This record gives sequence, C-alpha cells and structure tokens, in this order.
Amino acid sequence: MTQIVPKAELAQLSAAQLADKVRACTICKDLPLGPDPLFQYGAQAPILLAGHAPGRKTHVGGRPFADASGVRLRSWLGVSAAQFYDPNKFAILPMGFCYPGTQENGRGDLAPRRICAQSWRSALLEKMPQLELTLCLGKYAQDWHDPVRPRRNVTQRAKDYNATLDDMAPAQAFLPHPSPRNNLWLAKNPWFEADLLPVLRKRIAKILSH
Repeated sequence: MTQIVPKAELAQLSAAQLADKVRACTICKDLPLGPDPLFQYGAQAPILLAGHAPGRKTHVGGRPFADASGVRLRSWLGVSAAQFYDPNKFAILPMGFCYPGTQENGRGDLAPRRICAQSWRSALLEKMPQLELTLCLGKYAQDWHDPVRPRRNVTQRAKDYNATLDDMAPAQAFLPHPSPRNNLWLAKNPWFEADLLPVLRKRIAKILSH
C-alpha cells in the first residue's frame, strides 16, 4: 500500500496539481478493477456531490453517474447533463474514488475504503472557497460530513436538515442515494419528492444563476 502523502505537502499544491495527484493515486492496488480514480473537480464549483464510490459500470465507462442513478439524480436536482458535468458548477467527490468491488452475497457494492478519504478529501475541500451547497448521497457520505451525529440514518438526516435548506449558507442537503435499489425507500417516503426536492431545486437554480 502506498504511503499517504503528508497533509502539509498537499497544502502546498495548487488545486490542479492536487487533482492530478489524486488521479495518479495507486494506494489500493488490490482493487478488483485496479486503482483508477473517478471524480470531477473544479475548485470554483459552488456545488459538491458526495456519494459512495463509482459502480462497476461508471468505473469502466470513466464518467461519474453515467447510469440510471445519474439520470434520476439530475432529475432530482433539476439540471441538465451539460450543467451536471461542468466542473465549474458541480464537483463530484465520492467517499471512494475507485470501484471497491461487490459484496460476496452479490447484494450491492462493498463500502468505500476509508484510506481514500483519509488521503485526499480534506485537502481537496480546502481548495474550494466558493462552495455553497454540499449534497450528501447515502450513509457513507453523510457520516463523513455529519460526524457529530453518525448514528443518524438517511431518513432522519433528510428530515432534520433539509427543513432549513433555504436559510443555510453554506448548506448541506442529505439525500438517499439515487440508485434503483432505493425505489422502496422512495415509495415509503413520498415527502422526499413532494416536499424536499422542490426546495432543493430552487436552491440549486439560485446558485447556478450567479
């Protein structure tokens, strides 16, 4: 396993240099598809998407959220593909930058490896002074961005935090992952699409209109 780069050294890099260093990361050489970090980064992006890790399809395709989850997510946010894939509008930094592999029971992917966020995440975020909104998709991202209450589940966080989304700057929005695996959750929680998403879309449209 490659040694983690000291934080003091990362702080000396420009945003572009840091992104290049992350793309060249080979810490997890034992991954099933090998290390090949997949993310989207622009230091001036006002919106951050924090998710789980690339799935097999997106990892192989080399573009984040280029799947059914991405189609649903862009619908949730009320943005076009052109807006979504503009690094000056959206930064996409999952908790793990590489495909982690599939669980032995075949029910979903493995958890993102902690070494990834430990190595890079804080340094990348420190170079994003214009950040106005962080969208945390699923429990792994939510636990990292909400360390004070790590035992809260996705439903509790969504209800608690998004009630004040319009008034928070910078804001955090806690969402379920847009994967089709969460269709049952969406069916059980109709308030999410009926009440929360209109507020979120309004906030995003305001940010992107700057």
